[in-house]
Amino acid sequence: MPASTRHHKALAAIVHCVGLLTALPVLPADTAADSSAARQLQPAAATTSDPNLPSAPPAVPTPTRVVKPAARPKVSVRVAPEQSPDPRYRIEVRNTGSTSVETTVRQELPQGVSASTVSDGGRVVSPDGSRSTEVTWRLRLPPGGTTTLGTTLTTASQQPVTAPACAFASDGRQPYDCASATWTAPGDSALNAQEPTGWRRQAPALLAAGTALLVLGLVALITWRRRRRPVAAALASDGPGTIYPRPATPRPPTRRRKPPVWLVVPVAATVLAGTVGAAAWSATRRVTAIDTDSQPTTGAWKGTGVQGVLGMPLREDAFEFTVYQMSCEPGRGARQCQATVGVRNLTREHQSWHGKLQRAYLANGNWVTTDESATRRANQGRDVFADPVAAGSRLVLPLVFTINGREVPQRLELRSGVFSAGVRVDVP
Repeated sequence: MPASTRHHKALAAIVHCVGLLTALPVLPADTAADSSAARQLQPAAATTSDPNLPSAPPAVPTPTRVVKPAARPKVSVRVAPEQSPDPRYRIEVRNTGSTSVETTVRQELPQGVSASTVSDGGRVVSPDGSRSTEVTWRLRLPPGGTTTLGTTLTTASQQPVTAPACAFASDGRQPYDCASATWTAPGDSALNAQEPTGWRRQAPALLAAGTALLVLGLVALITWRRRRRPVAAALASDGPGTIYPRPATPRPPTRRRKPPVWLVVPVAATVLAGTVGAAAWSATRRVTAIDTDSQPTTGAWKGTGVQGVLGMPLREDAFEFTVYQMSCEPGRGARQCQATVGVRNLTREHQSWHGKLQRAYLANGNWVTTDESATRRANQGRDVFADPVAAGSRLVLPLVFTINGREVPQRLELRSGVFSAGVRVDVP
């Protein structure tokens, strides 16, 4: 057989075998059945292994959930004085939220004032590190509930008494809301009601100014009429007029008198020097008044400094500040003093304020500014100086001052801006 014929037959046999293999199934029938049964049982086995573990890792990672801080309870405080011979206050604490709230209510008493009657559940305590006395209650407010508290105070004089009250969280550090009221003796309130207010206080001055203007006008009218009489008499003495014009009589030229130069120049120089000197003196005085190293600062470019006590609303250029409570930790080393302050924006624009401008003055004349990190912790991680205060809004928040030594703050100075006069509050 020729070689070409043998090669063709071998190639044909190989092609025939390949076609036969492709026509037959690769695996036997029982093996395929076993594999399909295994595929059907595999998901069931996977689902019954561990319900807490996923069957397969997700293609896209699951986004982490942002943990939102708990909503602040909606607790409001209202304080009202009563008409009584002794200082008496009615405190209403209201929960406008939908859940129950546990709160601690504290009423600050001024120095020299003691509590004679306290409503049920109240205790009179003297906090450590403070020379004042306060009345505390621990309340559980139901949703939409209101609790009314009352105190009667004893004072040696009949002077007005201001006693603020605040509702705090259960730890006694985070304030929910604060309010204040001033009691006045019944006789003093009647005198204050009869005292003229507003423009009525200025009525005598306005009447005197009107009388002075009337007298000056009358004098000016009389002087004008006296000067006019000689001219009218001269015109009337010429007799009746004629139809022939009279020749004009030329008047001799008169030279207008002017002040001498040697008098004008010194007077002008004196006036200019006086004006410049007065402006420089005024500017220097105002800049010295707002010196940041003075104790305390008593002047500024905007507004007038105001001084008061705890619980008294004090207004400056942009804010109304009210210091409700001040307490310090006991000890001799570095300790923190926390002031509960109410801030109200009186303007129509957002106003920013800064922690370095809020000061606590000690008895030795030194002062410290707000400890911003401690203040942030006291406000549950919120930086109260980062965002401006909205127009017309009110905030009640704690400010923390870190003090070294046994000295306690005697006065707080709060202000909205570096050029604002600010307010000063005497703390017990």
